Amino acid sequence: MQNQCERFSQPTVAIILLIATLSLFVVQPSRAQSPAAKLNTNRVSPLDLELGGDLANLPSNSTRYITREDLLALPQVNFTVVNDANFTGPTQVSGISLEELVRRFAAAPDSDLTRAICDDKYLASYPRAYIAAHHPVLVLKISGQPPSAWPKDSEGHNLDIGHYLISHASFTPSFKILSHSDEPQIPWGVVRLEFRDENAVFAAIAPLGPQAQDQQVQAGYRIARQKCIHCHNMGSEGGQKADRPWLVLAAWATTSPSYFAAYVHNPKEKNPDAQMPSLPEYDDATLRALIAYFQTFTAREKP
Repeated sequence: MQNQCERFSQPTVAIILLIATLSLFVVQPSRAQSPAAKLNTNRVSPLDLELGGDLANLPSNSTRYITREDLLALPQVNFTVVNDANFTGPTQVSGISLEELVRRFAAAPDSDLTRAICDDKYLASYPRAYIAAHHPVLVLKISGQPPSAWPKDSEGHNLDIGHYLISHASFTPSFKILSHSDEPQIPWGVVRLEFRDENAVFAAIAPLGPQAQDQQVQAGYRIARQKCIHCHNMGSEGGQKADRPWLVLAAWATTSPSYFAAYVHNPKEKNPDAQMPSLPEYDDATLRALIAYFQTFTAREKP
């Protein structure tokens, strides 16, 4: 049988060998290599976005910074917001999808939870399921303008909403638990994004004890994962805007369920300085679920 190489002419074989040799020196960029060159160990500008948690090719709990210019160089999406409470009407915005940021910077894109932390210590959480359902976007421009030209907050406090905020091209609730519907996570004043292990984060606030798997307790847990964690913390997990940790809520729910329910319905009635929004739409069944959930934290402390 004719030798396989004899099917080609000598010049052709030479070209093939040259291409094969050159290919040995071509380094294909990996997902982790690409963003590494874009991250800085120190802040370059006040407009830098802080990244932390589990970053690709870096030790756990690292912190790095990325400039606004480098963010603008990443793939952008453009859309008109029509149902975002941060804006008074339809508004043109552009930015980077959280899916793209997770893909480029997270150590474990298939298991990470993305968290947005704001300058007032408010926290918004984006589980994988939320990102897949709603495709949130880190906004870089509003009406084509940088943060210096952005409108003030829509609540009339004359507060800056930059340097970053998160929005959606559209939002349709993907679940409802009692009277709590899946709600858009649209924080403004975002200064840091974190990539964390979703199971580890939510394990910190998971109910324990003999009632942990109760249907009512689990309903309260799912609501708290999306709602209460914005401003209240269990140790290092959760927002700290409220300055009232998880166990304070647990104490309220245990010692005075009626006070807990009244506070949720109308916080300013109990504390004129409260920043928590009223939740009059939460019916009795929803409040009972939250109370039952928070009570598990005091029950498990008993001997």
